Amino acid sequence: MTDPRLRKLADNLIRYSCAMKEGEKVLIEIFDCEEILAEEMLKAAYRAGVRPYFTIYNSKAEREWLLGADREQMEDRAKWERARMEQMDAYISFRGNHNTMESAGIPESQSKLYSSIFSREVQDVRLRKKWCVLRYPNEAMAQLSGMSTRDFEDFYFDVCTLDYEKMHRAMLPLKALMERTDRVRMVGPGTDLRFSIKGLPAIPCAGNCNIPDGEVFTAPVKDSVEGQISFNTPSLYQGFKFENLRLRFEGGKVVEATSNNTEKMNAILDTDEGARYVGEFAIGVNPYVAKPMCDILFDEKIAGSIHFTPGAAYEEAFNGNKSAVHWDLVWIQTPEMGGGEIYFDDTLIRKDGRFVLPELLALNPENLK
Repeated sequence: MTDPRLRKLADNLIRYSCAMKEGEKVLIEIFDCEEILAEEMLKAAYRAGVRPYFTIYNSKAEREWLLGADREQMEDRAKWERARMEQMDAYISFRGNHNTMESAGIPESQSKLYSSIFSREVQDVRLRKKWCVLRYPNEAMAQLSGMSTRDFEDFYFDVCTLDYEKMHRAMLPLKALMERTDRVRMVGPGTDLRFSIKGLPAIPCAGNCNIPDGEVFTAPVKDSVEGQISFNTPSLYQGFKFENLRLRFEGGKVVEATSNNTEKMNAILDTDEGARYVGEFAIGVNPYVAKPMCDILFDEKIAGSIHFTPGAAYEEAFNGNKSAVHWDLVWIQTPEMGGGEIYFDDTLIRKDGRFVLPELLALNPENLK
């Protein structure tokens, strides 16, 4: 018997997250997930009068392909993927991730080459469509989160089917405040960072692009970032688990980067010119995501967190920075993680992970559940 929560999630993705209209086309891509998920997504699309197209992928096979692929193969595949995506109105992707380290062992040069080609040919098209990317629960994800499989499934559906319309309404005062703000300062253990967000839009994310969702993002003025920031959340990127990450900025550019693998970290930041500039600043507010689980789609939404992103800026809040890299790095500011403060134009707006301005109190966790 199908879990009724799965049907609810599938309907929400089609009708709310992607707001699809009758007759529109959606591409559904499923990586390492149960067949029942594909079936429920197709049923939800047809119930809404939407025309679905789908592909099911296997990460082990993808790894083998990438290990041996040359530039011509990568470019051919990217062209075909782009041509297909151009015909769609929306894109929905599920990632099962049986092994989060599946891409380990792929030569760095190979990963960089494919990332740059795919970003140029395919990702740019997808981001101009309606889209939503999400994980799907399995034993590996439960293990990463420190939960039993059953408890993680319950957590997953709580996070993914919460009242996102309520969250969106609560985000609107923060959006308005960010769009009035010039100077941002963040301080905490190992961190004193300053930058401007003047003139850049703030985008509330409440179940429209990522599930789980729960952030308001913008981008810093490209050359405005000064100071240093220390991230207290591990980051799984290109098959390696980075920890104790620290960045120092001058004139908007990363001039010093250290971690548990400083050499590999700097190789990523040297991918292209834009990789050492920041494309996103976001504030996380999801009330059900309370601790890191080394999965960025969850970790960047942690209530009381921010993420700061070397690499490409999103089109919706474009600060001019382009890159094949988009590396979300998370700093949790709750008391248990060392605390931290955010100031907008010298006014304290959040302390130790909790909003303090009256118009923003609705974003504190107890008010979003």
